[in-house]
Amino acid sequence: MITCRSALVDGTFRRDVAIEVTDGVVTKISSAEQPTSPPDVDGVVVPGFVNTHSHLFHRALRGGAHGEDFWNWRTTMYQVAERLDPDRYHELALGVFGEMLDAGYTSVGEFHYLHHRPDRSRYPHHEMELAVAEAARQAGIRLTLLDTCYLHGGFGQPLEAGQTRFGDGSVEAWLQRWHELADALPVDPRVRLGAALHSVRAVAPDELHHAIAGLPADVPVHVHVSEQPAENRACQEATGLTPTTVLERAGVLSARTTVVHATHLSDEDLAMIAHTGTTVSLCPTTEADLADGIPRTADLVAAGVPLAIGSDENVVTDPFAELRMIESGVRLSSGRRGVVSNERLWGSGAQVHSVLPELAAVDPQRPGLRVGDPADMVAISPDSARLAGVDPLRWPLTASEADVTATIVAGQRVPSHSPATLRSALHTLFKEDS
Repeated sequence: MITCRSALVDGTFRRDVAIEVTDGVVTKISSAEQPTSPPDVDGVVVPGFVNTHSHLFHRALRGGAHGEDFWNWRTTMYQVAERLDPDRYHELALGVFGEMLDAGYTSVGEFHYLHHRPDRSRYPHHEMELAVAEAARQAGIRLTLLDTCYLHGGFGQPLEAGQTRFGDGSVEAWLQRWHELADALPVDPRVRLGAALHSVRAVAPDELHHAIAGLPADVPVHVHVSEQPAENRACQEATGLTPTTVLERAGVLSARTTVVHATHLSDEDLAMIAHTGTTVSLCPTTEADLADGIPRTADLVAAGVPLAIGSDENVVTDPFAELRMIESGVRLSSGRRGVVSNERLWGSGAQVHSVLPELAAVDPQRPGLRVGDPADMVAISPDSARLAGVDPLRWPLTASEADVTATIVAGQRVPSHSPATLRSALHTLFKEDS
């Protein structure tokens, strides 16, 4: 039993709430008959934030890698990837996951494609994947490891030099490694294997279909789509179709699928995403940092598309910053306020369906703790100057990660993490440059 002064349940904040937890899952939510003083958790309790799209090693680029556009930044990213081995990757992941937990993220979907050694040979025992999984277990975060199929450097092009570490050579080889990895991962309810298809430029249409057909039906599938106008143009030239149409015809879009960014969609693209029940993961701090553009959020909302958030390149680690920028982007692009309701923002922040698709998508009108969901929660202090006089329902527009006072995963409070771990990992990664 976990008691708290206030909690978000069914779209409203209730006083004196008791949350029963069995085997890491919420089994009952009720009013505390005799409120404890003090409660088990101080502050206002909300569902844990779900980081549906992360590239943890991009954290090493924070504040740097400036250039003209996304494509310049990508070159620097490849250089960082070359430096990573299992030990460095584990140390970095431990620090990055700790930073996420302290910010209020209780789950992360790690879009992972650092599969092979720098010399392109295969690790014999999934060392890179196991390094991430072990770091998640040590840090205490719930992990969906989105092992990524990445085969081409562009439409009809081989992988570039900086990308060859990411590729398995064929869909068959990726599927074989994926199934072997499923057997190799530790048995832990907080660690799950998912799948990712990097993009339509990295996996050809026939390969997309083959990859989906080779995966179990309950596996979450994530894919980058229409992040850049150049990607759309290249796809049109190569296939005569938009990236979303390519995915739809290959059978990729479905209720278990999350498309990431979806920044430059046509009307037809948007309708296909809505019709198939596909979730869209918005990563607005990254999309702003990389000058990707502003997505058609108002149209996604109007179409009833489930929305989620991701930290992507981890330019900041703050779920409130992502949520605030979703609504800010709509205001800037449409000249209207309140298009994305506060309830929907809370729900988007906790869209666990994206990484655990067997759970129902969050009702955008009734976000909050739910029976049957993992007992992943965050406590937020109402005492900061930022939140003075602000209705808790509006906190996505005003709060920050600094207001998070407790993070609970599977019913257990996670200790705060020292930033020294992350500083040490980054120093190790770049020490030959010092």
